[in-house]
Parts: sequence; C-alpha cells; structure tokens
Amino acid sequence: MNLLFLHGWGFDRHLWDALRPLLPQGEHAVDDRGYFCAQHRPEITAPFLAVTHSFGTMRLLNDPPAGLTGVVAINGFSRFARSEAGPGVPRRVIAQMLAGFDADPARVLRQFRAGCGVTDAIPPIDAAMLRDDLVMLRDGTAPTPTVPVLSLEGGRDHLLDPDTRAAQFPGTPLERREHPDAGHMLPLTHSAWCAQQIGAFAGALAS
Repeated sequence: MNLLFLHGWGFDRHLWDALRPLLPQGEHAVDDRGYFCAQHRPEITAPFLAVTHSFGTMRLLNDPPAGLTGVVAINGFSRFARSEAGPGVPRRVIAQMLAGFDADPARVLRQFRAGCGVTDAIPPIDAAMLRDDLVMLRDGTAPTPTVPVLSLEGGRDHLLDPDTRAAQFPGTPLERREHPDAGHMLPLTHSAWCAQQIGAFAGALAS
C-alpha cells in the first residue's frame, strides 16, 4: 500500500523520520506545509493510505487527493476548537496564541513545541502561514471522511482530552486505538506502536 504523510501545525516532514523506516514497503510521499521551507505537496500513485498527525488530518480532509482509500489519523481531529458543535480546545487558548503572534511568533511556536515535549531549535519560520493555519484551527471543521479511518490516540494527550478525542470523525467508518502512556507526539515517542497499527490497518484495507 502506498502511503501519503501529512504533518501537523508547527512541524515539518521530518516528523516522520523515525516512523517511516518501520512501515511496509511501497511508495512513500511526504508532504511539507512549508512552515520552515518551501511548501511541498507531492504526487502519489493511487490507491494510497494517508498517515496524518494532528492538524495534518484537517488539512487532508479539507482537500483529499483522488485515490485515497483510508486514513490513519495519529493524534488527529476533524475539529480542534471547542464550539457549539462539540468539545475541543478552549478558544481562549488559541486566541492567546494568536495575540502572541503579533509580538513574537517564534516564541509562540517554541512554547507550543515545548509543551509537546519537543525542544529542538527551530529554523526561520513562515509566520504568516503559521498564523493562517492557527486561525483555521480556531474556526475550521473538516468534512466528514468518506473512507475508513483508524484513529491512534494518546491517553495522556495534553491537547486533546478524552471528550475531544471521542467527538472526532462523527459518522465515519472508524476504529480507535489508544496507547495509555502516550501524549500528543505519537510518531516521535511511540513510532514502533504506530507502525504496528498502520501495518495491520493497511493490510486489512488491501485484503
């Protein structure tokens, strides 16, 4: 099964460096939103499975490429912010981040990444792109997926609480798997577990 990878807000294509070598052979196409470099949305041969992290799930569902047969949403969501439609991250948290962007966008990004347990130095950023996508996180709801979804979740995810995780992907053919000790960065912290789940899901879709 060919695989398309989409990272989340504040990260880049290197998020997948630990996970990809553990996955089945096949074509791997790795998207980069362009927060730190030129934007890259690769072509991929159909049929394919999308492997997404966090906001990468919303990005995929807002513009799904032809040939998509399933989604593995790792710490993923179709809606991020709390609204009348259901639970989510409090909008005041996102408003505080947006306010901070006007003064020091790199500082806001460093704080967000540190909260996820990632303290590596960051290269120069595309602040406008990051801000636009933060607005999308505040206001957006992705369309309901029309393909099967496997949701891989962290029991200690500090961004997505249990109610928020349970509310994702309504009306979708959905399987959920939770690692009780994991947080919001499953591709980095529990890559072997993710690979096992992805391999089983891809095999089931291909059978």
